[in-house]
Amino acid sequence: MSEHAGYEPVKFAYWVPNVSGGLVVSKIEQRTDWGYDYNRKLAVLAENNGFEYALSQVRYIASYGAAYQHESTSFSLALLLATERLKVIAAVHPGLWQPGVLAKLLATADHLSGGRAAVNVVSGWFKDEFTKLGEPWLEHDERYRRSEEFIRVLREIWTSEHAEFSGDFYRLHDFDLKPKPLASEGRPHPEIFQGGNSTAARAMAGRVSDWYFSNGKDFDGISEQIAEVNATAAQHDRRVRFGLNGFLIARDTAAEAKEVLREIVAKADVEAVEGFGSAVRQAGQSTGNKTGMWQDSSFEDLVQYNDGFRTRLIGTPEQVATRIVEYRRRGVDLMLLGFLHYLEDVEYFGSKVLPIVRELEADLDKTAATPEPVHAS
Repeated sequence: MSEHAGYEPVKFAYWVPNVSGGLVVSKIEQRTDWGYDYNRKLAVLAENNGFEYALSQVRYIASYGAAYQHESTSFSLALLLATERLKVIAAVHPGLWQPGVLAKLLATADHLSGGRAAVNVVSGWFKDEFTKLGEPWLEHDERYRRSEEFIRVLREIWTSEHAEFSGDFYRLHDFDLKPKPLASEGRPHPEIFQGGNSTAARAMAGRVSDWYFSNGKDFDGISEQIAEVNATAAQHDRRVRFGLNGFLIARDTAAEAKEVLREIVAKADVEAVEGFGSAVRQAGQSTGNKTGMWQDSSFEDLVQYNDGFRTRLIGTPEQVATRIVEYRRRGVDLMLLGFLHYLEDVEYFGSKVLPIVRELEADLDKTAATPEPVHAS
């Protein structure tokens, strides 16, 4: 894209399937595996098909169709070492991690990978993951206060020679981490991502995070979130970038794509979806203004456990690419994608969808670069 136009192409990330059951809570056939050999092959394929980032999920106990889970930080490091360019984001929970320990781990991972490590700070929605480990379960806004301190501590450790911090949850006293993570232009430390939907999550993103991940949203839904986070960021003289979750079903015809969606929902694991829905709605209802994640999610939405169907990336390559570019026009910097059959679908994305995205973006860039005609008065 032309520098003068100020247009940055949309980036792509994928959900790492390091959790059994795939990315939909359905009994439909899924030719996706949660093991390392499959994921190593997938990571190499993804970085060669347009993906710049991958996000390793984190679950600690069997739940809602996910019986088995590989731990996110170790799995992310393995994928970093198996690839050359892919940036891998490890999801972590404050409350289950001490930030100084994580800062050290990620600094090492950053050196081993040549500066490609990143972190997604997850405030937590699953109470059992804390209480069954004997850890306290904080109320919603307290979890976000802890996450904000966690991020501030990470950044302080990574950027200060004599780190100091005094908060309600964490404290540092003249702490000096060596080696520091690798720094480069525009990246002084590993990128810090966070998710959320509530007022507390949006405000926290504006104050401290590099990236804000949203659950699946339509155009109006993501525009509203971007505007609110940007307003907070502006007050703190910061820039936040935005990622949007979407489950992508691209097929040669729109009818084929819609049939895949229909079958996924028709074969949903009803007990698991309803159990997941009951757990996550508690997270949404626990916020003061009922704006937490999944608060208004339908049964169909919850079959893809981050509302990925709502983004409506379902159709022909042309239809999907057009919608992706429309999200980019509204301020989405990165599309975080899930798939049914990862190897086949990622390759199809790279060969069929991505070229159209880049063509559409090139047209936008040309339009932006063309000056308005001057009319004689």
